[in-house]
Amino acid sequence: MPASDDASGDLPVTGALAVPAAALSWRFSRSSGPGGQGVNTADSRVELSVAPLELPGLTEGQRARLAERLGPRLVDGVLTVAASEHRQQLRNRQAARERLAAVLRAALAPPPSARRRTRPTRGSQERRITAKKQRGELKRQRRRWD
Repeated sequence: MPASDDASGDLPVTGALAVPAAALSWRFSRSSGPGGQGVNTADSRVELSVAPLELPGLTEGQRARLAERLGPRLVDGVLTVAASEHRQQLRNRQAARERLAAVLRAALAPPPSARRRTRPTRGSQERRITAKKQRGELKRQRRRWD
């Protein structure tokens, strides 16, 4: 069993869902920006892809939620995240795994409960009316008098 910060193995998303390592697709390329002598030889940029709607262990409700929330990000049913902020490929692989897990976790989160409408209290209504009257009185006193 690889460690949770390892760049290989299953990707834990929630307590009940883990993306199998076989479902993850890696792609490596050269990262842009400065890097010294190794910039033209090191493939440190990482792209991690997964087909989230085909993951095993998802309920139909979770699949529908993933399709709705990730719809604009899916290309042919595949979600891709990239990481190129580190100079080492291993650290970029770990960052891509964390980013993918965060995206899936956010998409799977249940919607927030609806806001319960409340009425303002009588005291707050009275304070508001009193403040309005005081403001109006102040403005009335500024008027010119003849």
